[in-house]
Amino acid sequence: MGHAGAIISGSQGTAQAKMEALAAAGVHVCANPTEAGAKMVELVRAM
Repeated sequence: MGHAGAIISGSQGTAQAKMEALAAAGVHVCANPTEAGAKMVELVRAM
């Protein structure tokens, strides 16, 4: 998560909350770096 994952206030700002917000905005979200590589392959093949 880097710096963005470091700011947590109560139940807001958690990594899970940020992932959910990004997914709701249409961003492809992966739980770990291994999934990120597979998702990039999937997206490039879909082009």
